[in-house]
Amino acid sequence: MKKIAVIVAGGTGTRMGSELPKQFLLLKNRPLLYYTIDTFLKAYDDLELVLVLPDVYTDMGQEIIDAYFDKDRIRITVGGSSRFESVKNGLQLITEDAIIFVHDAVRCLVTTDLIRRCYEQALETGSAIPVVPSNDSVRLLTEDGSDALEREKIVLVQTPQVFHSKILIPAFSIEQKGKFTDEASVVEAFGMKVSLVEGDKNNIKITHPIDLIVAEQLLNQM
Repeated sequence: MKKIAVIVAGGTGTRMGSELPKQFLLLKNRPLLYYTIDTFLKAYDDLELVLVLPDVYTDMGQEIIDAYFDKDRIRITVGGSSRFESVKNGLQLITEDAIIFVHDAVRCLVTTDLIRRCYEQALETGSAIPVVPSNDSVRLLTEDGSDALEREKIVLVQTPQVFHSKILIPAFSIEQKGKFTDEASVVEAFGMKVSLVEGDKNNIKITHPIDLIVAEQLLNQM
């Protein structure tokens, strides 16, 4: 089955407090985006990649590709005003049946093991959503305050979220809604069930400055 990864790097990363989008910030002298692309291309020799970037940063993305990678395996497209629109733009470049990985560019510590685990699950069930247990107590905010939830029944969702193209592409034909924070929520709104798979606690999303420090320490251990 054809394998295509849609790497979503369309955001500006305002929470990092940096003018440069976080996917281009340096981690051990290389952009975060480098590590994400590198791992996906190493996971499968026949995997192709669609990189979704902000319009004004496509040249910078191309420079990274030209410097480090086989450009024949990577295509660039422009992101939209939301994650939903950015993913939809990436999916428009996929015209044949495939297993599609959708991954946050700033989850730069993703491993080939996780990528392959998700692929095998998606081949079997049509989808694979990596999750990890919550280490913290969790509460649900209500109009009257908040309610404690059973931590054992809560999982934290990661990427790559992986689907057969016959599931994911039609799902993105529906109208965008505010509750769509990931691809799983889109697919579920389309009326399909999703399948969970064991994630990786080190597969963190770089969101705040402290995350860069943590990522460097984790990278040194890999």
